[in-house]
Amino acid sequence: MDAQLKTLIDLQGVDTRIATLEAEAARLPKEIAAIHAAINAVKQEVDAAKASIDVTRKDQRAKEKDLEVAQGKRSKTEARLYEVKTNKEYSAVLVEIEEIKQEKGKIEEDILVLMESQERLAGEIKDAETRLKGRETQEKLRGVEAELAGVRSERQELARQLPAPVLADYDKLLRARGGLAIVQVVKPNLCGGCRMTVTPQRLQELRAQTALLPCESCGRYLYWLP
Repeated sequence: MDAQLKTLIDLQGVDTRIATLEAEAARLPKEIAAIHAAINAVKQEVDAAKASIDVTRKDQRAKEKDLEVAQGKRSKTEARLYEVKTNKEYSAVLVEIEEIKQEKGKIEEDILVLMESQERLAGEIKDAETRLKGRETQEKLRGVEAELAGVRSERQELARQLPAPVLADYDKLLRARGGLAIVQVVKPNLCGGCRMTVTPQRLQELRAQTALLPCESCGRYLYWLP
């Protein structure tokens, strides 16, 4: 294969890689911006959940104090059972004890609900924090930019190996033909760019390949690999 043709083929591969990396580099900042917006939303969720947990913890502490008071009232009331002198007084104390027991049960139920609420909120905070992945995407963008710089440097080296008129024609085709300036003939004898049939005469010329030959339909450079 002619050295100039091989350089053009290599250059096309590099330019295709550059186009892919540039598209990714353009996409990632938008993705990062979206992630930052999501992070801010998640942080608000986390802050709200933490505030709710603080409220439930305060409520729980208050309820626990109420429970202590109810327990003290029950102990004192039960002690009065040994002091009453009539059945009527005894019955009244039993009613009071039952009311205290119900009050105590309600407080215990409220405490259980608050504890469950805290557990649920803690789970929501954990789930929200796992969604914070902006740093990974930023590192990916830095990697793409570094790779892009390396590939662009490789392109400069290849471009220097080509005569200025050939490089100018190649660059013009690259812009005009959607980033594809040189293509292989593919089975069954089609241009790899426009998919039009390559004439038998042009195929014969490509097999010899003593010069750069364009597709008669789209104008892209063609090459033949046996």
